[in-house]
Amino acid sequence: MDALKSNIASIVGGDGTGDRAPTGLEGLDSVTLTRFVLHGQKSHTEAKGDLTMLLAAVQLACKVTETCVRRAGIANLYGLAGSGNVQGEDQKKLDIIANDTFKVNIQSSGKCCVMVSEEEDLAILCDRTYNTGKYAIAFDPLDGSSNIDANVSIGSIFAIYKISDPAAITTPQEAAKEILQPGRKMVCAGYAMYGSATNLVISMGEGVHGFTLDPSLGEFVLTDPNMRIPSRGKIYSVNEGNARMWDPATTEYIKGLKYPEDPDKKAYALRYIGSMVADIHRTLLYGGVFIYPADAKSPDGKLRLLYEAAPMAFLIHHAGGKSTTGSQDILDVVPTGIHQRVPVYMGSPEDVADFEAVHAKVNNSV
Repeated sequence: MDALKSNIASIVGGDGTGDRAPTGLEGLDSVTLTRFVLHGQKSHTEAKGDLTMLLAAVQLACKVTETCVRRAGIANLYGLAGSGNVQGEDQKKLDIIANDTFKVNIQSSGKCCVMVSEEEDLAILCDRTYNTGKYAIAFDPLDGSSNIDANVSIGSIFAIYKISDPAAITTPQEAAKEILQPGRKMVCAGYAMYGSATNLVISMGEGVHGFTLDPSLGEFVLTDPNMRIPSRGKIYSVNEGNARMWDPATTEYIKGLKYPEDPDKKAYALRYIGSMVADIHRTLLYGGVFIYPADAKSPDGKLRLLYEAAPMAFLIHHAGGKSTTGSQDILDVVPTGIHQRVPVYMGSPEDVADFEAVHAKVNNSV
């Protein structure tokens, strides 16, 4: 796995500037995700290909989900399915289909032992037939599903971790303990966004790389190598409908963005879609800050650490950005439960640093 990661930089240029080193892929019209990963593996005999196979299963799950999203209106997949998930949220038909799609494809890869899904109460121990895999994966199969009926961009999020002894795991409780790792131990993270185009953004700890699904090929093609978030942006993304329930630090920080004290400083623009994948994707491209704070209604925060906050923080970090809960880096939070929630502030490093300064000032004055 380390050999695979170490060779990623040679494929797209490892200095983070976007300048590509010779790759051996010059002259090819399309660098697909599969080719991208295999190229990093083939020159290293010690790389067994387990992560490559798991990622192939994940990208297939994303393609199937994308097809279902495209056909949702025609196939009558909008609306509620008559059940609720562990979060107490009504499950929509596409939620259930996406969840089943991810579970079936990941398990059949034979390279994953443990799965955690937003839609499942307990950790999932893969069937013993496939239980030799050394990886665990946490995923939100369909983020932003409350926007499905409105045709707003939605997506899937995943985080992959390595586990030490797959054969020793025999219960869902033991499976959960294995995946409760801080984000810094993550092997790989990514998201797929289903919108006007279908994008897949991924990092294995060596930069962040964006792929776009080419419908004519049925393949994710490399379109955005070495993605870097701007050091400062002009956009903030938050649900201001909850403003009356925010903590003082968040309230003061947002006020400073909207009404800067310096008359020569322009106010930030508000852009909020309500789908974390879409909001983070825009933040990654244009900079700024994405915020989902704790509030009086959700004192622990709303977003789930394991399969929402941590993988997005991993991507933001490896694109040159920052993340925090207000008190610590999201990547340093050790999960205590598979559905644990945390406050989220992430984006351009200078913007997040500004929030941290406001947070420290407000809390020191209390």
